[in-house]
Amino acid sequence: MIDEIKYGSETIKYDLEYKDRKTLGITVTPEMRVLVKAPEFTSIEKVREKVKIRAPWILNQQSYFLSFHPRIPKRKYISGETHFYLGRQYLLKVQEENFNQVKYLGGSIEVKAKNKKDAGKLLNSWYRNRARIKFPEIADPLIEKFKKYGVEPIGVYLQEMPTRWGSCTPKGKIILNPELIKAPKPCIEYVITHELCHLIERNHTKAFFEIQSKEMPDWKKWKDKLESLLA
Repeated sequence: MIDEIKYGSETIKYDLEYKDRKTLGITVTPEMRVLVKAPEFTSIEKVREKVKIRAPWILNQQSYFLSFHPRIPKRKYISGETHFYLGRQYLLKVQEENFNQVKYLGGSIEVKAKNKKDAGKLLNSWYRNRARIKFPEIADPLIEKFKKYGVEPIGVYLQEMPTRWGSCTPKGKIILNPELIKAPKPCIEYVITHELCHLIERNHTKAFFEIQSKEMPDWKKWKDKLESLLA
């Protein structure tokens, strides 16, 4: 069932499931969903009381995961529109030619297309190709740094993710959203560092944040930048 509580000006909605267990557990997923598992026959009043006690932590976790949620506004693929690449805004120039090509120079990204309607598809394909080149370049020195912890990912992969910038699988795959190529390099370093920390600490424990702060002392700055720049 779905329930909610009020905490100050905030409304916290959560999925409640009764299980054969002794204690009540609360989880916040990377998609910012709040999951509550309660012992059978626990009153709804008791559940709400527990959720309210944990409300500051829940809101903090949701805020944290928000930095991994791409919120890039829809942009048009026409001349005069601006698009991001590695944190910079470029003026888009779309020209009809007898061939397809995308390149950037100076302050613009030029898309030459056989059909102007294909400009968006061509530009997104170009972004993905740039991500395929740039992400390993950015990740390699960070991966080298983390070898001192006895960990190393099996590779860096691209995957479109509507609600996340990056993820790490239990087997050690670092997965990055190609949309991240639009953010500044330090923002990309932050996401990669975050996922590398998960190879050491699976959860967001105190030890996790200590490692992240040690390896990237200004990570909060770039987390905030990632939240605001592409919002």
